[in-house]
Amino acid sequence: MKIYNTSKILFSIVFFIPLFSFQQPELANTDKKSVDYVDPFIGTDFFGHTFPGATSPFGMVQLSPDNDTEGWTYSSGYSYQDNTIMGFSHTHLSGTGYTGCGDVLFMPTIGNKIDVVPGPKDNPSMGYRSTFSHEKETSKPGYYSVILDDYNIKVELTTTKRVGFHRYTFPKSGKAPIIIDLGHTIGGTAEDDISKITIENDSIITGMKSSRGVKVYFAAHFSKPFRYSGTFDAGYYTPESGASLFPYKNEEIGRKIGGFFIYETNANEEILVKVGISFVSVEGAKRNLESEINHWDFDQVKQNAYDEWNKELSKLQVIDKSEDKKSIFYTAVYHSLLAQQTSQDIDGKYFGMDSKVHTLESGDFYPSFSCWDTYRTEHPLMTIIARNHVNDMIRSIVAKAKAYGWMPAQHFRNEFGQGMVGDHLIPIVVDAYLKGYRDYDTEFIYQAMKIKALGLPPAPFPASAGRSGISDYIALGYAPYNKVTESVPNTMELAYNDWCIAQMAKEMGKEEDYKLFIERAHNYKKVFDGETQFFRPKNADGSWLPELKNNEQEIVSEGEHSFYKYFDPLLVGRRPNRHYTESNAWQYLWSVQHDPVGLIELLGGNEAFSQRLDDFFQMTPTITLPKYVGVVGTIGQYVHGNQPSHHVAYLYNYALQPWKTQEMTRKVMDQLYRTGPGGLCGNEDMGSLSSWYVLSAMGIYPVTPGSTQYAIGSPIFDNVRLELSEGKTFQISTKKNSTENKYIQSVRLNGKPVNRAWLDHQEIMDGGTIEFTMGSKPNKKWGTNVDAIPFSMSK
Repeated sequence: MKIYNTSKILFSIVFFIPLFSFQQPELANTDKKSVDYVDPFIGTDFFGHTFPGATSPFGMVQLSPDNDTEGWTYSSGYSYQDNTIMGFSHTHLSGTGYTGCGDVLFMPTIGNKIDVVPGPKDNPSMGYRSTFSHEKETSKPGYYSVILDDYNIKVELTTTKRVGFHRYTFPKSGKAPIIIDLGHTIGGTAEDDISKITIENDSIITGMKSSRGVKVYFAAHFSKPFRYSGTFDAGYYTPESGASLFPYKNEEIGRKIGGFFIYETNANEEILVKVGISFVSVEGAKRNLESEINHWDFDQVKQNAYDEWNKELSKLQVIDKSEDKKSIFYTAVYHSLLAQQTSQDIDGKYFGMDSKVHTLESGDFYPSFSCWDTYRTEHPLMTIIARNHVNDMIRSIVAKAKAYGWMPAQHFRNEFGQGMVGDHLIPIVVDAYLKGYRDYDTEFIYQAMKIKALGLPPAPFPASAGRSGISDYIALGYAPYNKVTESVPNTMELAYNDWCIAQMAKEMGKEEDYKLFIERAHNYKKVFDGETQFFRPKNADGSWLPELKNNEQEIVSEGEHSFYKYFDPLLVGRRPNRHYTESNAWQYLWSVQHDPVGLIELLGGNEAFSQRLDDFFQMTPTITLPKYVGVVGTIGQYVHGNQPSHHVAYLYNYALQPWKTQEMTRKVMDQLYRTGPGGLCGNEDMGSLSSWYVLSAMGIYPVTPGSTQYAIGSPIFDNVRLELSEGKTFQISTKKNSTENKYIQSVRLNGKPVNRAWLDHQEIMDGGTIEFTMGSKPNKKWGTNVDAIPFSMSK
């Protein structure tokens, strides 16, 4: 077996081209900037789970309205279908199925009664909640505004990196309470979430919000002294008053506490509030506030946020006639970037995974890695468009592993996690390493990945902190279904993770480690059943899970473990019984990102493989009951609303039928990405759905993170110019491109013909131009020789 040597490619592309000159396309003569194409409402309807509020690039504050806190639909706090607002909180995650955040909620109100609970959506008058309409709502990068109809108050929000800035425009009122509710949490508070609020004087409030074990400190400065104030505890009603209010009390501790701050207001009077947050201390929150906004010029902060977003977005310059496509594209870039949140204070202090305070010497600390989602597209995209941040991201992973004493996996808000299948911080690290990002302790992180791959964690760590099923995976070469939940993807994804470790070992000269892990990278084959032609659950005794045939599906329990009794390729099922992660056997058939050529061999060669892919895209999208909410954005059994399908359209390249990749990727972009609130077909998942579009719209896709190659698809724009370092640019240009002309006729890289279906990362970073000539019919001679195939372990 030959292992593809990417170092030879890197060497071969370093050349000078003095004889060729390329015409630089001129940008359209318009005052519209890149940032003006962004619509933050895209993805706020259906299951996109994005939020429309204000945030800054790589910010710590995400200041956004919350419609509700209960249920999966409100993972970001906001759903476009709603018409009431509870208030405006300072932390949000973008597009996850994880409910959390929504910390430090503010709500301006009017009325004689001081409400300390939001009240129900069908009767907002029972609380501080207000109705609103989308016609009176505005959002753009770094700014959000809305009219609260029940109070006739205009709310405007903007941010710096660590500070949320509120501007409330009131009508004339004799009593206008502003509520701070620390009991508000997306997903609800835990029983041991004990928060604290302190009224320091008539314009400064400080406190700590406990949010499912995460402590969020804040310091709020009001532009006008309040006339009256006090605290409340919504979880307690005094027997004397029957209420929860404590007027003129300057401190409160509890689970559902907050404060009220009362004004008399004139018509159109503005009251501003600056809120600094910190994950370290109240002093840190104050320092962040004073350092980032030491004035009351809201419009200047709003303009600064707008300019910062435009600077980031303008690193990609698009020329195209379609305004809608540019809006979808730039919004996708925006969502990809805002998913990357930081959590260190202005002085570099951050809260570590060991529950201690640490100090960065430089750069940023990233607290959340939704890596099962983001290793596929989001993080590879960052290596192209956010190059100055990639080393910081990997340094954050290193810091967590050092602080905790063990390599983490998927996690949010710096809380150790091992929830999803696989070990996918590994491809994030290895992909960055192979692309030249190495400004961190490479030896330490390599050893941390290796140790985790070789067995269970030592005491005092629980076995659950390790790779699921690792003991059986090592002993048998696969995870058995009678012991491990989601055993099939567990085996397949750990094989891919091991391949990633092998690549880093090889690059570091660790030959024995390389041999060990490259052998384990073949373990995916041990759960492939040649009879059914699926990756199929296998028992510890080596027998396959019996086929369903005419049987009725059952759930079997063996001790604390339970599983579906029969193999059904269309069954997704429910945890903890299911055999595949959020997918079925059809959808997981293609999850061999590191070895598509090996998969083609298992499925009978190029023609049989391509026919199987054709069937996959053309068959019914129906799955065996029970239905699953993640099966959305379907083309046949292809599910774009969930990550295991994301690379599948690019697999035709490996079977020497690249024109089908061009056709299918265009179909996904055209059908499953739209303008408007319903523009995303599934969970945004911390940028993963949006970054798929950004990459695919440029005509490239990282099928195998950990390799330096991108598979070529079908670029949709006339021209995309990437701003690189040292004044270099890389342009992706098309000729004769249109909706009908989606097929590649020829490709030239820096003036020279290219007849391969991949592009190397270094070719992009070196700068230059790749030019696609497009047509309405497939050119079946382009990209169809064996050397045209992108990286595969078995190539």
